[in-house]
Amino acid sequence: MISLCFYFQVHQPMRLDQNYSFFDIGRHHHYRDDKANREIMRKVADKCYLPANRMMLDLINEFKGDFRISYAITGVAMEQFQEFCPEVLHSFRELADTGCVEFISETHYHSLAFLFSKEEFRRQVTMHNDVLKEFFGATPVTFRNTELIYSNDLALDIEKMGYKVILAEGADQVLGWRSPNFVYQPSGCCKLKALLKNYRLSDDVAFRFSDRSWGEWPVTTDKFSDWIHSVAGNGEVINLFMDYETIGEHQWEDTGIFQFFKALPRSILSHHDFVFQTPAEAAARLDPVAQLDVPYFTSWADLERDVSAWLGNSMQDQATELVYGLEKKVLATKDDDLIATWREMLTSDHFYYMCTKWFSDGDVHKYFNPYETPHQAFITYMNALNDLALTVDRRLGNK
Repeated sequence: MISLCFYFQVHQPMRLDQNYSFFDIGRHHHYRDDKANREIMRKVADKCYLPANRMMLDLINEFKGDFRISYAITGVAMEQFQEFCPEVLHSFRELADTGCVEFISETHYHSLAFLFSKEEFRRQVTMHNDVLKEFFGATPVTFRNTELIYSNDLALDIEKMGYKVILAEGADQVLGWRSPNFVYQPSGCCKLKALLKNYRLSDDVAFRFSDRSWGEWPVTTDKFSDWIHSVAGNGEVINLFMDYETIGEHQWEDTGIFQFFKALPRSILSHHDFVFQTPAEAAARLDPVAQLDVPYFTSWADLERDVSAWLGNSMQDQATELVYGLEKKVLATKDDDLIATWREMLTSDHFYYMCTKWFSDGDVHKYFNPYETPHQAFITYMNALNDLALTVDRRLGNK
């Protein structure tokens, strides 16, 4: 029996006001672009979240529990659902009530905290778990770090925190000749199991589905199912990990993406050796075939599958050094609003926007970037961050 695991990342950052200038520092402290956040959330809700959730609920009901999926919904996304479109949150609750959906743990603010502050990392993971419990009644046993950033050290910490499963990228530099279609045990761990993204099959849908220049276009349901079924005898689990916004936003409705997903479960299940399972279910059923040694950080970003999308240049290094350097001071204020604002500044997207890798993956970075240049992203971020630092110093000085 071969498990097919769908995991969808659901994330929207709190975008900064690009008009927040040097001359605003010390004058006012509202950094969010509320208009853009509302408009983008509303647009993506209408194009993706609401119709995709209706489709997934219909499929779960149609297949009477044989179709199963999982989501990692970031805390900042859930906060915006509450504020701008609570009906999206309600639709995820309906999915939760089916018992066929697993909710996956991560950092509440979709941050790079593990790389800079393990204490803040653990606080954000706890925050996220509390929200999953409150909104969906879920107690997660599977963990995925921001953008699938992974290493041996992370896996060891996650095992100590009581998780049973961790998700990671099936990067070539990690696997070598081995296949991502098996369960692995992270190096040094005793109980934790690792599920690895099959990036070729995942990206066939997430990135290449509407690419008419690709030799395999169009990606029909039957063709994709044949690719999945070809793993029979050469694997035990196929992990399809992608942004949920693939459905309707990155791949627009007129590409046929909804029809593709609607027809996929029946086509996959036509082969009796295949079942849909959540990551926790697949990991519970399968034993690791080998240890996975990843002494350096990997991720699912770009061709390099490393952390250079967020930490590859001097602007990103300066920004991360300053924002994480504020941790002790910000927490010392004991001001919940100020702490929340600081944590919003930790969201990984801010540093992704500063990326200057405009070659092999340039189009990807441009698509997700609201700024015209990485330098503009850096200036906007540093203006807001310098005001936050000044506010923190004044608050502590007043005590």
